[in-house]
Amino acid sequence: MFKRFLAVTAVMLVVPILAPVRAEILEQVLVKVNGDFLTKTEFEQRQVAELRNRPELANVTPNSPALRQAIAETTPELIVSAVDEMLLVQRGRELGYALGDDQFKQIVDNIRKQNNLEDEQKFQAALKQEGLSMADLRRNLERQMLVSRVQQLDIMDKIGVTEDEEKAYYAAHRQEFTTPSEITLREILIEVPTTNQGVNVAQDDAAKEKAEDIRKRLLAGEPFPRLAGELSAASSKANGGLIGPINHEELAPTLQALIDKMKIGDISDVLRVQRGYQILKLESRTDTKVRSFDDAREDIARKVAEEKSRGEMVKYIDRLREQATITWHNDELKKAYEQGLAARRRATTAGA
Repeated sequence: MFKRFLAVTAVMLVVPILAPVRAEILEQVLVKVNGDFLTKTEFEQRQVAELRNRPELANVTPNSPALRQAIAETTPELIVSAVDEMLLVQRGRELGYALGDDQFKQIVDNIRKQNNLEDEQKFQAALKQEGLSMADLRRNLERQMLVSRVQQLDIMDKIGVTEDEEKAYYAAHRQEFTTPSEITLREILIEVPTTNQGVNVAQDDAAKEKAEDIRKRLLAGEPFPRLAGELSAASSKANGGLIGPINHEELAPTLQALIDKMKIGDISDVLRVQRGYQILKLESRTDTKVRSFDDAREDIARKVAEEKSRGEMVKYIDRLREQATITWHNDELKKAYEQGLAARRRATTAGA
């Protein structure tokens, strides 16, 4: 949650640049992009952050084949993203943006408040847990802010959406603007005992007879919630047999057909189910609702713009890359970068 909050907060705030920012070389340089460097330590931090999102790697050893495979799989995309970020950050500085002291303090104050870290000791412990110093935190926030600002100014603000594009999206994605019918039921389940030899016929008959008797009592006016609480073997008995709301489309076809014939308040026949015999009551039903084009137009325009922005973002980064001077100091990482670029081009072509 802490990292997600940092990312969201950084996007919100932008201020003019106050002073130039110098790249700080900590140790071995992996790649130089124009005048900035990506170091071994910085890239390893990206790898660690990515691998921490994989719970299956939580207990692996440093020499584990699974860990080596995960690193090999993630490195191409990570190094491409790292170089992309450097290019976008450089463009943001060209446009005159940076994170000022007052704004950084405001963001940190928001982080502390939202994460209940107003105590300085707790805040420092949280930073340490994430492997961050205050300087690291500021650099990360500024990078995120610069990237977001460039994307907004150079891409999103230049994207136009026509009415024809909006209508085409609406027609092709009608389900996104549809609220399906939902139903709420009550149930009573009379369980039939099973053994390794299967179901005892006498016990099955007794369970069915008990269910039929309960149904008669329900039709005679006895409260469904009370009988469910007293007699049902389903876990829903604790709530008077109540289940739902349930998406109508997620029901089995046979159950859909049964429910469609019932009116609110109707009680079903005794039904044979896997665990025994079940009785259902239809408590409520909502109709399927489809938002009109006019009502959904603002959301449609946003979605179309987002789709277009993904393609424009790839083109924009390609232009920045073509204009950049990229010098590699690690041949293996250069190969991974080329693999990542090739995979991106394939994905872009497939999505076009």
